[in-house]
Amino acid sequence: MTALAADMKALGTSARDAARILRETTVEQRNAALHAMASALRRNVLKIVGENAGDMQAAIAEGLSAAMLDRLTLTAKSVEAMAKGLEDIAALADPVGRVLAHWTRPNGLDITRVSTPIGVIAMIYESRPNVTADAGALCLKSGNAVILRGGSDSVLTSAAIHTAMLEGLRAAGLPEAAIGHVPTTDRAAVGLILSGLDGTIDLIIPRGGKSLTARVMAEARVPVLAHLEGVCHVYVHERADLAKSRALVLNAKMRRTGVCGAAETLLIDRTIAKSHALPILEDLARAGCEIRGDHAICAIFSSAKAATDADWSSEYLDKIISVKLVDGIEDAIGHIERYGSHHTECIVTEDKAAAEHFLAKLDSAIMLWNASTQFADGAEFGMGAEIGIGTGKLHARGPVGVEQLTSFKYVVRGTGQVRP
Repeated sequence: MTALAADMKALGTSARDAARILRETTVEQRNAALHAMASALRRNVLKIVGENAGDMQAAIAEGLSAAMLDRLTLTAKSVEAMAKGLEDIAALADPVGRVLAHWTRPNGLDITRVSTPIGVIAMIYESRPNVTADAGALCLKSGNAVILRGGSDSVLTSAAIHTAMLEGLRAAGLPEAAIGHVPTTDRAAVGLILSGLDGTIDLIIPRGGKSLTARVMAEARVPVLAHLEGVCHVYVHERADLAKSRALVLNAKMRRTGVCGAAETLLIDRTIAKSHALPILEDLARAGCEIRGDHAICAIFSSAKAATDADWSSEYLDKIISVKLVDGIEDAIGHIERYGSHHTECIVTEDKAAAEHFLAKLDSAIMLWNASTQFADGAEFGMGAEIGIGTGKLHARGPVGVEQLTSFKYVVRGTGQVRP
């Protein structure tokens, strides 16, 4: 066994031991740790921001994209937001021990389905050093131990945040192994995590680019909760209010282009091309967004570039949007079904029947009516924070918060019944 394999095995074993201890903790203990972590983040803000500057310098030298740099950047304001996020998570109801169902059988057996922690969760992520705090806090609140493996581009920042998290655990008397951190950037560590670390890992959550997620899903020997790309759509229906459409589209695309909830494709009903399409496209162009349109869009908006078939399924994470005129709501739905990633979709309309049809017929994880796709975020859902947006159809969909990080067990109470 190599030194790295031995170290990773020890990390997994320690996390498993910590998970057993966490199962017996009270929510008050876990909340105390979260508050202590928030205080530690605030005390260490200068160190965290300083380490982030080192990561940023290296990332710029390596030529990381603007979207990746945006995700990597931390400021004092960002650290305060992280600390506030931990306090928001502490304020949530205890997700462990909830009675999900309760019934009594004719033979007198009393059966309860109760929420329980999953156990040990491995989180593999790129950039986004704030995930170190969010994932650690969400897992702790839900009674899970976690092993964090951040990307090499955020190694200094993630380590500084993790150090502050450990301060909080110690202050609350909880095991430091409850929030483990892989200290090496050696890619072989990821392969060892995907193997399950000798059965110590119960769930792996990847959060990063398409290549990372694909590797995790292909190689993992334990269950995976995938966070796939966000090819998000905004559909401007023929009965959409113009002012509302302009504001929503501009925000959905341009508020932050590097987040997974950013709109990547705009669909507009052909019947309102002149009244709505031109003002919306002009707004986007003035904000510095590149328009890639179908033939109809290019005909009415001269600065648009011709879209290729690949554009309709692209997650740009940049100031680029693909735009198409559609022939009504069914055409829009068909386009989204063909090219979307089942992440987040929005319809802009004042027609309630059309909106409800759109919301019901599409099966993406998050469906919006007259609201920006940038609301695809656990904090905006009142979850305190999120580990990612689940786009699969099993276990957890949409923002993955504390409730989604629990499983359940059946507790059966009898009075001596035997089965005939």
